[in-house]
Amino acid sequence: QVQLVESGGGLVQPGGSLRLSCAASGSISRINVMGWYRQAPGKQRELVAVVSSSGHSNYADSVNGRFTISRDNAKNTVYLQMNSLRVEDTAVYYCKLRDGVFDSDYWGQGTQVTVSS
Repeated sequence: QVQLVESGGGLVQPGGSLRLSCAASGSISRINVMGWYRQAPGKQRELVAVVSSSGHSNYADSVNGRFTISRDNAKNTVYLQMNSLRVEDTAVYYCKLRDGVFDSDYWGQGTQVTVSS
C-alpha cells in the first residue's frame, strides 16, 4: 500500500506564490508518475502537472509558465511551485501517484489553495 501526505496549501493574494509538497511512503515501484490535480467547487478534477520518475513533466495549459513541478526520487517527494497565482487557481489540490509496474493509482487527502485579496 502507498500513502501520500500533502502540505503547503493556504491563503495567498493574487500574484503571490505557494509551494506544495507531497511525500509518498509504502511499497513504491521505482517506475512511477507523480503529479498534482485540482478540483474547484462545482467543477471536475483536472490535471495540473505530472512528472515521471525519469524526469519527464507535463503541464496544463492554464498553469504552464507559472507553475513548476519537481521531484526528489530519494525522498519519494513531489513539489509544485506555484507563482503568479490567480483567483481561478483556487481549488483543492490533490497529489497522485501512478505505479508504473502495477498500474495502480493512489491519491492524497487534498490541500486547499485559496487565492483571494
